[in-house]
Amino acid sequence: MPMLQARRFLPSLSLLAAFEAAARTGSVTAAARELDLTQSAVSRQIKALEDQLGVELFLRERQTIRLTVAGDGYAREIREALRRISSASLNLRANPHGGTLNLAILPTFGARWLAPRLGNFLKANPGITINLVTRLVPFDFRLDTIDAAIHFGQPSWPGGELTLLMNETTIPACSPAFKESHILAEPKDMLKVPLLHLMTRPDAWEKWLTLNDVPFETVSGMLFDQFATAAQAAKAGLGVALLPVFLIQEELQRGELVAAIDREIESSARYYLAFPKERASYPPLAAFREWIAAEAQAATDSGCHKLPAHRLQA
Repeated sequence: MPMLQARRFLPSLSLLAAFEAAARTGSVTAAARELDLTQSAVSRQIKALEDQLGVELFLRERQTIRLTVAGDGYAREIREALRRISSASLNLRANPHGGTLNLAILPTFGARWLAPRLGNFLKANPGITINLVTRLVPFDFRLDTIDAAIHFGQPSWPGGELTLLMNETTIPACSPAFKESHILAEPKDMLKVPLLHLMTRPDAWEKWLTLNDVPFETVSGMLFDQFATAAQAAKAGLGVALLPVFLIQEELQRGELVAAIDREIESSARYYLAFPKERASYPPLAAFREWIAAEAQAATDSGCHKLPAHRLQA
């Protein structure tokens, strides 16, 4: 649709703001108070919007209003559109001379691997602002304000491009005291102790046992939503958790966690930077993509994804 023709269906922000406020509060009075307008002004704006669209948005019953079916659906879309406009304006105001990168991260990866390195990127790119939000599963870039995301899994993201970052090696980890109090000599011994599970990888222990030729019927145990809490539980002696080596380097170095047995497993999944293809040339994203790929390669080359040899049999 040509832009000039499309503008016929583009109401002014004042009309949309009045409609959204009334739809959200269910009251013209409340909307007027929020917008610092008179009730009659809000009513006129809503009526002007209905006239422009040719659709009734509210059912008026004495002193109350109620969204029509069409109005309810329209309110949901307008609310999201206004949120995105507000977010874009806030980002521009915060960094008018550079660019903003909205990055979705996996919480433990973001806290333990990315955050300690991010200062170097910001120093090298002083005009770029990075906003971090947590996302645990893939999402539709078209329906979000996110420019890129850290993805762990198979090399697929609907509607997105992927840059490979690194692989992952996991170990069955526990506290030294837990290991001392249990006989843990071979993989089948894992079935005799409490196992700690991650919600995003509910079958991780089943895969580990299968790869180590351990027959089992069911594998139960405590369930955690993040690696950080699972690692903390393992440190506290609550059981054995399958944890990525590179995310627990500090605990391994300090001796707070040790390998329950010497059975590292390299995951078939990988870490990727996902982004929409049409945003690939966006300068902040291009700079970040180049930087994080180099950081991931340097971390791999340094061996930080491998278990320290002196901790294997601690």
